Amino acid sequence: MVESKLFNEDCLNTINKLRWEHVRDNKKTKQPVDLVVTSPPYNMNLRIMNGKYRSRQITDEFSNKYDGFTDNMPIDEYTDFHSSVLEGLLNISDLIFYNVGIVTGSKRAWFNIIGNFSDNLKEIIIWDKGNGQPAMQKQVLNRRSELILVFEKDYPISRQFRLKGTFDRGTLDDVWDIGRPLPHEKVDKHAAQMPEALVERILLNFSDEDDTIYDPFMGTGTTGAVAKRLNRNFIGSELVRNYYDAALQRIGC
Repeated sequence: MVESKLFNEDCLNTINKLRWEHVRDNKKTKQPVDLVVTSPPYNMNLRIMNGKYRSRQITDEFSNKYDGFTDNMPIDEYTDFHSSVLEGLLNISDLIFYNVGIVTGSKRAWFNIIGNFSDNLKEIIIWDKGNGQPAMQKQVLNRRSELILVFEKDYPISRQFRLKGTFDRGTLDDVWDIGRPLPHEKVDKHAAQMPEALVERILLNFSDEDDTIYDPFMGTGTTGAVAKRLNRNFIGSELVRNYYDAALQRIGC
């Protein structure tokens, strides 16, 4: 029987907890997590004026995107935070799928992080959402795609997923055409929910039944719901209480 454990806390606390429990139990071989699948906040509310970031500035259009979560970290804080998360995740899992949106408030951070973690960056998958949402300003490209950064601890120098790849030769591309969730599919009005089809593709091709899947930015529990349906164990962290409650109900913990 699969199990789910959900935590209403900063994911760094959960990561440290999982690492400490693993060391305490003297488990020297298998990592506590088989696969990480997540999509963190975009930092959408950090804007630019006159060539400089406007820290903590919230625009009306996006102020409620994360149900009260401001989503406007200064760019250096955003970079340091996600660098710490990735360092922690590499201590508890061999394979990490980190879906990111390249927007004004995150672009410079992710480009720096990609460089700093290049030794662990195994692949970059393009998530093609089918159509680009209209840009907020003129002379700005519509954002039709997001990047799934794949990090590996075991053997990142190779393109072969020899540890957890379950797909056959020639059957899986690096561009995934998966549309955004339809309005009726969104839980608790979460504006940035991952589609279940995206999570399902990752789990079916990079994990096995009874594996443990972790989502450090759980939101309303999309990863957990798919993991449960596909007979995977699930661990999730979510800071926003309303989303945590929605995930509890959705996953059935």
